[in-house]
Amino acid sequence: MSVPSLAAAGARQSESTLVLEDVHHTYFSGTPNEQRALQGVDLAMEERAFVVVVGNNGSGKSTLLNTIAGTVVPDRGRVLIGGEDVTAWPEWRRAALVGRVFQNPMSGTIPDLTIAENLAVAAKRGSRPGALRNALGRERRRELAERVRDLGLGLEDRLDTPVGALSGGQRQALTLLMATLVRPTMLLLDEHTSALDPISTEQVVQLTERLIRSEGLTTLMVTHSIQQAAALGDRVLIMHRGRIAESIGGARKRQLRVEELLDTFERLRSSDLVDESAAEMVRRLYI
Repeated sequence: MSVPSLAAAGARQSESTLVLEDVHHTYFSGTPNEQRALQGVDLAMEERAFVVVVGNNGSGKSTLLNTIAGTVVPDRGRVLIGGEDVTAWPEWRRAALVGRVFQNPMSGTIPDLTIAENLAVAAKRGSRPGALRNALGRERRRELAERVRDLGLGLEDRLDTPVGALSGGQRQALTLLMATLVRPTMLLLDEHTSALDPISTEQVVQLTERLIRSEGLTTLMVTHSIQQAAALGDRVLIMHRGRIAESIGGARKRQLRVEELLDTFERLRSSDLVDESAAEMVRRLYI
C-alpha cells in the first residue's frame, strides 16, 4: 500500500514549483528568548499558483518567506524550487530562481543608477557578474522602454533619470518589473505595498495582478492586509504559531470575504486565550 502512496507523492513533488517538507526553524534556540518560528511547515505550490499568506505578528510568515529566499536556513526539513533541492543554497545562488520585492521601496533598486541602468542590472540576474557593457545598446533601450511603458506611470521617457528621484510608488513598481524582467521560477512579495500611500498601493496592486497573470508567474505574497488576502490570489494561507493553521482555496477562496477571515483570526485568538492573557494577545494581534 505504501508504494503507490510514495509514488504519488513523488509525482506531485515533481510537478510542483515550490515544495516545503517538514520545515522547522527556531531563533535563539536554548535561550530564554527562544522563538519557534516554523514548526513543521509543509507546502506545495503548482506552477502559476498565486498564494497569499497572512498571520499575526510572530506567526512565522516572514520566516517562511526568508526560508524560501535563502536568508534563513531551516533547522530541519527541505526546500525545493523548480524540482531543485535548494535547502543548502545561499541567497545569492537562489537569486537565479527567485525574484523578490521587499516592503521598503528603497530596498530593491540602486538610487544612484538611472532607471535604464537598474533594469540592465536586473536583466543580468542569475548571470555571471560583470559590467553593464553592451547591456544598454540602442535596441536594448528600446526594449526596456517598452517594458517600462507597461507600468503605466509615464517613466518610459525618463530612462536616464536616477531612481533616487522617483517616488516610493514609482520605485516599488520599478522593483516589481525588475524582479520579473528575467522570469523567476518563484516570485516572492514581502508586504510590498505596506509602506505606500493608498493611491500608490492601488497602483502597485493592479500592476502586481497584471504581471502575475500575463507572465504566468508562480507567486507567494505575504501581506498584513486582510482586504488583499481576501481579494487576491488563488489560495490564502493563515499562519499561526509557526504553522499553516488554515489553507483556503478553490471555490471557497473565490467566495472569500473579509468577515470570514476576521472570524478565523478570532477563532485562533480564542484558542490562544486558553494559555495566554488577553493583554498578550492584544500585543500579538495586528488587525
